Amino acid sequence: MKTSISYFETKTEFRLFVTKSFSSLVKLKKEEKQIDFNQLVLKILPEIRKYVNQRLNTAIKKGHFSKKKYKADDIIDQLFITIYDTIDEVESEGDFYLWLYKKTNDLLEDVIVEEEFNELFFRNIDDYSKPDWDEMQEEFSIDGEGDLLLLEEIDDVTYTDNEYSLDHVFVEDDEKELIEKLDTQLGEDKVNAHIELVLHNMPAAMRIVFYLFTNQKLKIEEIAEIQKKSIPEIEKLLSDAKKAIQRSLFNRYSVSD
Repeated sequence: MKTSISYFETKTEFRLFVTKSFSSLVKLKKEEKQIDFNQLVLKILPEIRKYVNQRLNTAIKKGHFSKKKYKADDIIDQLFITIYDTIDEVESEGDFYLWLYKKTNDLLEDVIVEEEFNELFFRNIDDYSKPDWDEMQEEFSIDGEGDLLLLEEIDDVTYTDNEYSLDHVFVEDDEKELIEKLDTQLGEDKVNAHIELVLHNMPAAMRIVFYLFTNQKLKIEEIAEIQKKSIPEIEKLLSDAKKAIQRSLFNRYSVSD
């Protein structure tokens, strides 16, 4: 079941819409109007679908299963059933948004066995030369042509590529000058491609935390609830992810005056 298009200027606006939909969904279920229930759910799932695509695409590219075995529609269809069957367990509309992510995570974990990350990559991250990075980027791009996007969903307008920027990695005031230099030297496309490459080789837990924090704009405590980890654990995962990307950028690109 494909989700319909919804346009929201910000993640905050989208989240508010989802939250305010909760009471309507509860009412529609009580009235046993499942068709109307499903139509409303269709409008609130685009961002969840992006998260599903991101997780599945990474698992496919890492060779954990073929792109024909699972696709986002399989998870989304099951999520429809889960929402209808268990929405009564949500205590208030304020809990609904995170509850959706937790249910989605549960479904994903049923089909994805989290992969072992590339320890050699991380251990040697300071030793790679620019040619080494360029070769890895080329292999990543070539290998990803078929698998980075689920082929049957390329025309799905609810899917968009991740757009990572230096602002996601460098957050201190004294790093603004560095950001400007890297931006000038590299440009948005190179920055995004490099961050995607590093994220692909990260431990799954670290990659997921970085994605939820940067792409979905979730707070640390919210990610901790979704991932069933402590706040300090999430803070360390996010910090380690940013540090790894920072180091890789320093090592691949010299920033000179």
